[in-house]
Amino acid sequence: MDQSQVIKDFLRDELLLFDDYLRESVKSSNPQIADMVAYVLNTNGKRLRPVLVLLTAKACGRIIPETYHGAVTVELLHTATLIHDDVIDKSDMRRGKHSVNAVYDNTKAVLIGDYLLSTALLESVKTKDLNIVRIISELGQNLSEGELNQYSLANEIIIDEDAYFHVIEKKTASLMRASITIGAITGGGDDETISRFNQLGGILGICFQIRDDIFDYYNSDVGKPTGNDIREGKITLPLIYALKHAPADVVDEMMQIIGSRDYTEDHIAKLLGFAKAYGGVEYAYEKMDAYLAESDRILSEFTFNSEFKTLMHLFISYLKDRVN
Repeated sequence: MDQSQVIKDFLRDELLLFDDYLRESVKSSNPQIADMVAYVLNTNGKRLRPVLVLLTAKACGRIIPETYHGAVTVELLHTATLIHDDVIDKSDMRRGKHSVNAVYDNTKAVLIGDYLLSTALLESVKTKDLNIVRIISELGQNLSEGELNQYSLANEIIIDEDAYFHVIEKKTASLMRASITIGAITGGGDDETISRFNQLGGILGICFQIRDDIFDYYNSDVGKPTGNDIREGKITLPLIYALKHAPADVVDEMMQIIGSRDYTEDHIAKLLGFAKAYGGVEYAYEKMDAYLAESDRILSEFTFNSEFKTLMHLFISYLKDRVN
């Protein structure tokens, strides 16, 4: 069963309206901007964050125009950061298509990313809620800080699990937390409900990123080649664990490869095999399962009806079982 499709079918009308709001927000009379925006929108992924905004708002009792503006805000901010990330990482592909920087060049990619960031801020104002504007402003800071920290870890070859999770907290977790919180606020949730959703969103974001990092160790259609994180110098959880628990002589050999930054196909294959052989992938799954168990516990405390609980459980199951 495709859990995400079940949820999208449930929100079919709302997602169609969301798409109208999204396209209206980025309309431009400038043909150059319009062309680039069209390319960006045509490469959009699963839109999980807007789904989470809408689903949470509906669970809390209502979806109002401000909910759609909030959903557009997080989608545009997320998209802008992906465009900027591809420039930083020198990535040519995104979701199985050529990245914006590969099609238009780095300068134009940075500028269209900035355009989308500015549009996201305008959309946040349309929620008419200063708390949401604050959430989005802080989110922008967290995403930038997380990217800087990730760059430093890669550049300085820091092998540290706590530092890895700190990056996730600032990037993926903060974005999913903002999405679910905006849904709860615009949906009319009380303070306690909003707080619980805030906690849940952070956990779901961590799980999403761990699962994404695991993809790097297997052949799968995820829009990036296997081993791409290593090519970019990113040391994710499976490799961190193996480097901390493998025999010293084997670790020394792997660290020589990492330190040389000589990421040939043979070296990448060796590092991937090393992380698998010494329990890194298995450990990542265990960490993800522990977080997902905590998300189930939080979800059990909510009082909204069983239909929405079922859909939320499907979302959680999707994070664990997704194949792309």
